[in-house]
Amino acid sequence: MQKSIESSRLLAADEPPPFTEVRRQGRSNFVIVVDHASRRIPRKLGDLGLSAAELQRHIAWDIGSLAVAQQVAATLDAPLVYQNYSRLVIDCNRDPNVASSIPRTSESTEIPGNAGLSAEAALLRRREIFDPYHAHLRTLLDERLTAGRPTILVAQHSMTDVYHGARRAMHAAVLYNRDRRFATLVLEGLRREARLLIAENEPYFVSDQSDFTIPRHAEARGLPYVAIEIRQDLVTDEAGQSEWAGRIAQALQDAERVFFGATQ
Repeated sequence: MQKSIESSRLLAADEPPPFTEVRRQGRSNFVIVVDHASRRIPRKLGDLGLSAAELQRHIAWDIGSLAVAQQVAATLDAPLVYQNYSRLVIDCNRDPNVASSIPRTSESTEIPGNAGLSAEAALLRRREIFDPYHAHLRTLLDERLTAGRPTILVAQHSMTDVYHGARRAMHAAVLYNRDRRFATLVLEGLRREARLLIAENEPYFVSDQSDFTIPRHAEARGLPYVAIEIRQDLVTDEAGQSEWAGRIAQALQDAERVFFGATQ
């Protein structure tokens, strides 16, 4: 007997939607996105076989990234769109066709709830979490294009301070793929603080293989963009989040003035 639509759904009616949008009509040229904002697991999936402590770690979400992005968006009066479910359920910054889209292992941790996943179960995660998030971003960007509004896409992330036992020296990083125009200006702005070590395309870089949001929503449209990583130990509390939000908002505003001055 064919399953009912309701019984085959992943998200229950009383669970949060796949994404949240704030300030859609904000006056800013910036649109801010957070692909890994939450560690929430849909109730239907339990805990994916992981302990509560594991689900607090970076493997489940980008710690501090949402709090920083919320403050930056408020300062700039910018639209903010963020994902409401853990990247362990499905990574909204990965092409669904690659293995890391629904990871069986993250860093050195096995994800039991993702082992032996059927094609139907994987498709359900894509349809209810990944697809709505990216469909909304497309709609938002199309809407701004139709209205003749300039748009700069900002992807906010955070990174671990220790990876496979090695301490990361950089405080933050600026990432890009083919188009470095805007990212370079942000990098220059953040590097004005001599005490900070701001990396360029380290320890990650944006690529068509490892990323989805920037290549599909910014580069495919020719939009200026930047991806920003902050070391998570610097943004675990309100003081650190406010400090970095102020720093990033200023760097974005400074870069925006130079960018549009140079392109006009």
